[in-house]
Amino acid sequence: MNLSGRVKKLVIIVGESDKVYQRPLFEAIIYAAKKYKMSGVTITRGVMSYGEKSLLHSSKIFALSEDKPVIVSLVDVGDRLKDFALIINRLLDKANAGGLITIEDVEVLRYGEHYE
Repeated sequence: MNLSGRVKKLVIIVGESDKVYQRPLFEAIIYAAKKYKMSGVTITRGVMSYGEKSLLHSSKIFALSEDKPVIVSLVDVGDRLKDFALIINRLLDKANAGGLITIEDVEVLRYGEHYE
């Protein structure tokens, strides 16, 4: 797929310990993205976070929870991402997980990989 110009970015934030189908939720999301032929996915681990209930998530000794955030980012055309967000929302329900799902406008300046 040639991805350029104005597109959308889907960002999903879940807990590192969230599980669905006996695997980490973030792993299930990336395999779902591959199955639905999304343009690409990047998963990063956060250091600290808090959300709806203001519960601090961190790996520090005195933190209330060690369930660090995992950020899943996808860039693709808007309609595909909106459809995929519905799938992810059901996956979060299945995992009985909280989380955050957002879509924002981005501009792709370069898309592609270089291999030698």
